[in-house]
Amino acid sequence: MAKSDRLLTTLDDFDRFFVVMHDNPDPDAIATGWGIRVLVREILNKPARVIGGGAIVRAENRHMLDLLQPPIELVDDADVPDGTATILVDCGSESTNHLLIRKNILPVAVIDHHISNQRALRLAFRDVRPNVAASATIAASYLREQNVEPGAKLATAMVYALRTETRGCETRHSRLDRAILTWLTERAEPALLAEIETAPLSREYFGDLALAIQNAFVYDDVALCFLPRAYGAEIVGEVADLLIRCRGIRRVLCAAVVGTDLFFSARTETDSDNAAQLLRATLNGLGGAGGHDHRAGGKIADIANGSKIAEDLNDELRRRWLAACGVDRKRGTRLIPKRQIVDNL
Repeated sequence: MAKSDRLLTTLDDFDRFFVVMHDNPDPDAIATGWGIRVLVREILNKPARVIGGGAIVRAENRHMLDLLQPPIELVDDADVPDGTATILVDCGSESTNHLLIRKNILPVAVIDHHISNQRALRLAFRDVRPNVAASATIAASYLREQNVEPGAKLATAMVYALRTETRGCETRHSRLDRAILTWLTERAEPALLAEIETAPLSREYFGDLALAIQNAFVYDDVALCFLPRAYGAEIVGEVADLLIRCRGIRRVLCAAVVGTDLFFSARTETDSDNAAQLLRATLNGLGGAGGHDHRAGGKIADIANGSKIAEDLNDELRRRWLAACGVDRKRGTRLIPKRQIVDNL
């Protein structure tokens, strides 16, 4: 039996559906949730909502919402009526960054591509494939199996999700990714995709970028960047993507305080270094983290007032990251020498 048939059989006993994305949903979560909604409405002819907590922060992602108008809802809380099936997408049920965990609800189904420990949980349906590049690949494969056309806007969102998930060092596509990408590209709108990827950026973004480069330090083949402040969380991942491209650097950790939370992005270059494992070791007991072999993110909640990381926490995080990477603690060198920064002001 096809995976999509098993999912639909599992869901058929329910009257309505909540498709739940992780907090601050990225393009993969949005496209996957949208795809599952289309599948449920087209095949089961039942209502489904796509919900998530937090906000959309990255400029391209906000532009994607404006252009494609995906049927998602960002909510602080949600009542789950009786007879509702909850489907968690692009996120593990054991993760702490989704609405269901705060409601103490175990999902009926999980559709994800992240490395996790979900086999220990009893779920009615589980489709977790760490070998595929994006959760959107899985959702698109369901549509293809059921002969459901995604439409141009959903196809564009799914192509964009695949492109964002394979950006930087996470470049491997499985056979299924390649087949689905071909199927989706035939249905997507190239002009919309190009417009999303060239979204306008605020002046504050460039201020964050300048501060990040000035505050990047190198320890052997490891880079560390703690921004003193940031206007938006998107800069954290984008700086990490940029630093991992620096010749001689194999592992990167970038962090910034945004509002009251401390956001993290980790990147690795080689298969011998697992970004998710390194970041979990760094944040153990302090916050949550998750991700892939080469790309991971995390957060410590409610630790600051939006100014900068406290000095003792800064030191502890630096110590933990270097220890996780197997680098003896020593004084780092600035990526850009301070004299060069000052002379060019």
